[in-house]
Amino acid sequence: MAKKDIDLNCSNLKITEELLLKFDDQSTAQLAERLEEEDYTSPFDSLNDWHLLRALAIHRPELTLNYHHLIDQEPFDED
Repeated sequence: MAKKDIDLNCSNLKITEELLLKFDDQSTAQLAERLEEEDYTSPFDSLNDWHLLRALAIHRPELTLNYHHLIDQEPFDED
């Protein structure tokens, strides 16, 4: 069964189980590449992609093994 193309350009994309199941290695790599390039018209678009990659890491971790550096946050002291 072929995967359907995923429109990653939709800024108000709702993250659902159905959406996460559409992802494969190639579409995850495209998402990670966009995050690495940081070429967004709005900071909210970047945040949406980050949330999507984070959801994939939780629900489909096998797809995000090479992209943990984009998800992990460095601990910091707020004081």
